[in-house]
Amino acid sequence: MRGHKLSQFGQQLFFVGPAVLFFSVVMIIPFLMGMYYSFTDWNGVSGNVSWVGIDNFKSIFTNDPDFWSSFWFTVRFTLLGVVLTNVVGFFLAYLLTKPLKTRNMLRTIFFMPNVIGGLLLGFIWQFIFIKGFATLGETTGWPFFNLPWLGDATTGFWAIVMVFVWQSSGYLMVIYIASLSNVSKEVLEAADIDGASPFQVLRNIVVPLIMPAVTIGLFLAISWSFKMFDLNLSLTKGGPFKSTESVAMNIYNEAFLNNRYGLGTAKALLFFVIVAVITMIQVRVTKSKEVEA
Repeated sequence: MRGHKLSQFGQQLFFVGPAVLFFSVVMIIPFLMGMYYSFTDWNGVSGNVSWVGIDNFKSIFTNDPDFWSSFWFTVRFTLLGVVLTNVVGFFLAYLLTKPLKTRNMLRTIFFMPNVIGGLLLGFIWQFIFIKGFATLGETTGWPFFNLPWLGDATTGFWAIVMVFVWQSSGYLMVIYIASLSNVSKEVLEAADIDGASPFQVLRNIVVPLIMPAVTIGLFLAISWSFKMFDLNLSLTKGGPFKSTESVAMNIYNEAFLNNRYGLGTAKALLFFVIVAVITMIQVRVTKSKEVEA
């Protein structure tokens, strides 16, 4: 019996061990090292690492207005990004679950932006905002196209939001399509027989039944929005004057441009805790609203 249990353990270790080892090397060990470096003044290059305790965290809270400015930018971006990507993704999915002849082609078209890498996508849209919109502005005379899209704090913010929604909503569309396809046809037919309007069916039947997909969609959108870096780098580089700098870019600049790796990892650790708390609350709230058909 004991030999049999050892044999089972050996088989489990054989199949699970490499994955656990890889995950530990790539995720757990770097995370623990980052926690250690957040309490030091390491510059990321030299071999001299001095323990400074919580001085880095004190500096963040008392003497780092740029971090809190970037945090406020990220919060505003996340609120808009999460709402718009989920709303656009849901309504695209709702439309493309209808019996349209071109729905498969449209699904592919709307999903394609998600396949393009964030940096490449950002540079493409940078060209559109600077050259494409300028040409359209000259041709049509519409003030919308003549705005300084990447040269002003307000328009730069909305430019990043636009590109983020355009890139991310297609992925959420696929999730919502899968969930909408599993909504019971009998329930929808019963609501139609009872005289429910399309809006009532959508609000009182469809949305409650796809709440598991909403939970996933909100979780992914919150994660993507808070971690947004590549679009920020390729579109505005945080400018003008750091007015469109996200937290991820602020952490990157602190650690790798200012050579204050200890302070950068302290910011990253603090940011991780904030995002983890927000996502746990979101998952708990949305899962409490899930219902069964």
